[in-house]
Amino acid sequence: MAQEFSELDALVRKRIRGLRLAMGWSLDELAGRCYLSPSTLSRIETGARRISLDQLASLARALDTSLDQLVQAGTDEDVILRPRPDSGPGVTSWALGRDPAVTVARMRITRPAPTGPADLKAHPGREWFTVLSGTVVLLLGDRRILVDAGQAAEFYTMTPHAIGAQAGGAEILGIFDRDAQRTHLRQEN
Repeated sequence: MAQEFSELDALVRKRIRGLRLAMGWSLDELAGRCYLSPSTLSRIETGARRISLDQLASLARALDTSLDQLVQAGTDEDVILRPRPDSGPGVTSWALGRDPAVTVARMRITRPAPTGPADLKAHPGREWFTVLSGTVVLLLGDRRILVDAGQAAEFYTMTPHAIGAQAGGAEILGIFDRDAQRTHLRQEN
């Protein structure tokens, strides 16, 4: 008979299974790494057996995580369900993360492609973006690079640069370090 367990207990079991699968390990492989039988591990993952503290510590080591991370209560505080858009001339952005060192943002670009040196800006940092739809024109120094849907670009932002949409609009998913985030996501407002 399966015992009733708390939400945290169920979360820990899902994490164990999820980490095992993410590492591409079978029950036998993980069981061997943490000195459990495959049937015991299976019953732990499915909730048919309680997890002892020594089993949990052994599982955490085998899964290359800490006991704290394995049992940390799940909350929705770090989930952004409805990011609010920030709009500026020709760009609307939605920040998708809260990490102060790196920002992930979805951006809708409607401003036309940059035309020359007057459009270029340089600042410390690195940028990476992938084009979700449309075509982005990236001016990078004296180079004009077309980045189509499905393609990505990464560059050092001390190289003078600018981006715009070709023929209408484009959507990108960008990752900006702290310096680039301040320049591109706040300056537009």
